[in-house]
Amino acid sequence: MVAAGPAREGGSAIRIFLSPLDVHINRAPVSGRITRTEYTKGRFLAAYKDAASDLNEKNALDIRALSGENFRVVQIAGVLARRIVCWCKAGDELRAGDRIGLIQFGSRTDLHLPSGYEPCVRAGEKVRGGETVVARALPK
Repeated sequence: MVAAGPAREGGSAIRIFLSPLDVHINRAPVSGRITRTEYTKGRFLAAYKDAASDLNEKNALDIRALSGENFRVVQIAGVLARRIVCWCKAGDELRAGDRIGLIQFGSRTDLHLPSGYEPCVRAGEKVRGGETVVARALPK
């Protein structure tokens, strides 16, 4: 299930909530290079709560797209999902759709888009990893 809205640092954010029955693989939103990873210990609130962004255990990946824009993928643990797995590190090259990690047993993945991109999914819509296009670049 999806929610979308503005990101704190500008641009947009897409929040993808995963139930314990969903597929929990996280995929690269764009082709590019991982410039930074940041793991933060935290709580295990229900991932659908707004406070989970700030308080829950999480792992962030900053990706510099081949086009030069910066994207951020944040894996957020939930009540049951207390194990975040990331298969990437800073310096790794990615292709759009590559598997980058997983969060076990229900969680949330946030995708922070730079200015010039807009979500193309609606609140409540179901998405499929590697299939659903969740954002697009605006015409310049």
